Amino acid sequence: MAPTVDEELKLRLYNGELSDLGPAERFLKVLVDIPCAYKRMESLLFKVSLQEEISNLKESLITLEAACNELKNSRLFLKLLEAVLKTGNRMNKGTYRGDAQAFRLDTLLKLSDVKGTDGKTTLLHFVVQEIIRSEGVRAARALKECDSFSSVRSEDLSEDYPSDADMDYRSLGLQVVSHLETDLENVRKASLLDIDVITNTVAKLGHALVKTRDFVNAEMECSADKDREFYRTIKAFVEKAEVDVTWLLQEEKRIFALLKNTFDYFHGTAGKEEGVRLFVIVRDFLIILDKVCKEVEKSTKIARTTRNKQSSVAPPDNQLQKSSSDSLSASARELRERLFPAIKDQRMDDSSSDDDSLSP
Repeated sequence: MAPTVDEELKLRLYNGELSDLGPAERFLKVLVDIPCAYKRMESLLFKVSLQEEISNLKESLITLEAACNELKNSRLFLKLLEAVLKTGNRMNKGTYRGDAQAFRLDTLLKLSDVKGTDGKTTLLHFVVQEIIRSEGVRAARALKECDSFSSVRSEDLSEDYPSDADMDYRSLGLQVVSHLETDLENVRKASLLDIDVITNTVAKLGHALVKTRDFVNAEMECSADKDREFYRTIKAFVEKAEVDVTWLLQEEKRIFALLKNTFDYFHGTAGKEEGVRLFVIVRDFLIILDKVCKEVEKSTKIARTTRNKQSSVAPPDNQLQKSSSDSLSASARELRERLFPAIKDQRMDDSSSDDDSLSP
């Protein structure tokens, strides 16, 4: 709302009574007599807003860095990707797509669209069912090592654990998988950020710093004797701001390089134009995964209730109990084979249950 050049000139040349002017004109008449009044206000606005801007940008950059590290270092997320890749290769066995080495993460959002013969169970249900068994065993081992799961016998934690513990391990493994969203909390936060806003804000602060520094060095220095206090205050601020903004520019460059590296890691090619699309994909996938885990948990509870009822009707001896559990496991396998015939007679856990690494 600064006056135009013509308006400012008219105010400077006005020699009449101030009382004849309106309130706004009287205020501006005093203001235009202050040297560089509007540039001073711009400098002061930059001074009072800089730290808040830097704090917000720093928080966003920290979130982006944490999100990149979470994705690349999440053993469970990488195992899910491995499971999806292997499942896809088995379903496409015998075709040109049956020996894929990788897939774009967009595919994760399509897993719930591939349904079994019942029209309800999705491919993601199948993937979850396949990995919760091994995840349960892994979690039980970790808990026993911490002496927090003493009820699990050491022989139960072997590769050939008794099948009557199968449902318990699956339940424990399901808890592990359902907590993936918590493990990737910063990915969800990063998906809400706007890379363009971050870039533009950093650039805006850089331009404001240059403008303020030029003003202090070129114009204020000439009138320093008259405005010594203002000059010292702004000059000291500019010296500190140069350190903060320089750090911010370097940090932005480092985080964006990490961001591109993460995109390349999962997608093969990427650029700044990708924005945070990778995080958005993973966030949406985690929402779908959470829904599937709840559905699997519900079906598991139903199966457990059925087993308990059968046990209460005719308490079996150890051999009969093992046989009953074997029958339940076999029924579950047969159900999955009927739902997804293309994956019949093939298991995922056998080849990847203890593989903690994955090279996409």
